[in-house]
Amino acid sequence: MRKNSLRNIAIIAHVDHGKTTLVDALLKQSGTFRDNQKVEERIMDSMDLEKERGITILAKNTVVHYKDVKINILDTPGHSDFGGEVERSLNMVDGVLLLVDSSEGPLPQTRFVLKKALDKNLPVILVINKIDRQDARINDVVQEVYDLFIDLDANDKQIDFKIIYSNAKAGVAHKDLEDGSQDLRPLFDTILEEIPGPEYEENEVTQFLITNLDYDNYVGQIAIGRLANGTLELNKGYYLSGLEQDRKNVRVSVIYTFEGLSKKQVEKAEAGDILAVAGLTNINIGDSLTDLDNPKPLPRIVVDEPTISMLFYVNDSPFAGREGKFLTTRHIKERLDKEMLKNVSIQIKPTNRADCYEVCGRGELQMAVLIETMRREGFEFAVSKPKVIVKHEDGVTLEPVEKISIDVPEEFVGVVTEKLSSRKGVMTHLMNHGGGRVNIEFKIPSRGLIGFRSQFLTITKGSGIMNSLLEGYMPWAGAIPQRTSGALIADRSGRVTAYAAYGMEDRGDLMVEVGADVYAGMVIGERNKSTDMSFNITKEKKLTNMRASSSDATIVLRAPRRLSLDQLIEFIAEDELVEITPVSLRLRKFELDPHKRAKEAREESNY
Repeated sequence: MRKNSLRNIAIIAHVDHGKTTLVDALLKQSGTFRDNQKVEERIMDSMDLEKERGITILAKNTVVHYKDVKINILDTPGHSDFGGEVERSLNMVDGVLLLVDSSEGPLPQTRFVLKKALDKNLPVILVINKIDRQDARINDVVQEVYDLFIDLDANDKQIDFKIIYSNAKAGVAHKDLEDGSQDLRPLFDTILEEIPGPEYEENEVTQFLITNLDYDNYVGQIAIGRLANGTLELNKGYYLSGLEQDRKNVRVSVIYTFEGLSKKQVEKAEAGDILAVAGLTNINIGDSLTDLDNPKPLPRIVVDEPTISMLFYVNDSPFAGREGKFLTTRHIKERLDKEMLKNVSIQIKPTNRADCYEVCGRGELQMAVLIETMRREGFEFAVSKPKVIVKHEDGVTLEPVEKISIDVPEEFVGVVTEKLSSRKGVMTHLMNHGGGRVNIEFKIPSRGLIGFRSQFLTITKGSGIMNSLLEGYMPWAGAIPQRTSGALIADRSGRVTAYAAYGMEDRGDLMVEVGADVYAGMVIGERNKSTDMSFNITKEKKLTNMRASSSDATIVLRAPRRLSLDQLIEFIAEDELVEITPVSLRLRKFELDPHKRAKEAREESNY
């Protein structure tokens, strides 16, 4: 049977194609807010980092009502590092809205999310968004989407999708570009017509599949999923089918349904709806809650494995404890364990050191988001350079490989190809649309992309666009050159002086300001040669009666190079760490003592 009073849909797209903006417009036009209520832009992006970066990080659920039908809408992330959120969201819905930018067309993440939707045989409504762009090429983009469907082996029914043209920012949608629509009613009507209500079996036992996890300080771990069959009631005994063991007579203490942007507590939930339940402990993605007397667990869903890892160290620099509130092993371990409760694509592993944990995730951006979140909460720690996680099958070492799509002006094609080739990249596709820009696709080991993004912006003078997507695994490609420049290192503690900084200007680019505190072993700049160099950045000018006291005032220094957290993670070498505090970001050598560093370098060269 189908529940016609309910629809479950997900909005999928590449990053920055307008998913969250479209959800804003749907909420406003469905009467979710009062007429006099002040509403922010991109309401669904609830994290500060989501608002700052302009991307969705966590999949979120909201509800709108239209013509007496409740529509559950899942706003999914568009960046490949958070692709696991998209995959799990598709398990809870009966259809998808595929958003595509009217100028950029389908990009790598579009292909990834669409393939997942087609594999699950979900009906698709294509929404061509941002039709007001001056460089919009609507007909070409529609044709590119048709080509993408054919390329992904879609069947005839899937290719026969409905098309909506929208300007999400203005809150307008059209079935036909000339139909004169002034609101989103054509989109609402198409959702009700094309996407069926959830299917369920009457008189079937309770079947609730845990698809996502959250954490609340008051009710503890929260399981989010869709109730496939039966009903779910408070304080009734159920059977929990887990990954390692099954548990009998478990009870849920709170049941939430979604209403607008908030959750609403209910005593009982019925089949087809998307729910959040609390009261269950030690649960995992893929666990099923089912009937106690006649258990029928649903098939498990599998979460994609992490592809990169970083080491999180307790900060042991001379400046440790100056700026952070939480800096001990216990604090860091508790925070990482808490992250695992709600972020299923993060894994924490112990190491052979008591003050170090290995954190595994899906990409550099996901790691940077976790680090920045902890930093804002008052944590102080140090992190290593990201490393890829390899697999071993039949005696062969396999490493993750990514497909990258690059859009650059014609004059930069040569230098981009040269740089990627040196990192074991192989060109698979090149297309020149004739407008002065070229689309190129490469297949490249994930290792080759670590530290490349900032270099890419430099060599394309900020005009290049690069998107990546995990393609699978391939045999180990061999050594890949990483950072070719050395580091400028402080050889003693003190404060940076203008006199010493001026003397170092021809040796490289400094990353610290005059007057900043430094310590021995701290990286204070990038050298213009391939080897490291230690020097005294705190050196004062010798004062004599032969010089005027104002002679230092004529020194003009270049502005220091300030790197963001993402850039620092890409920049560091194997023997360096990024020191993270709520106030500062510093680079340092793993071994602060210069004599021990020299000894290790000799031993490594002899080896």
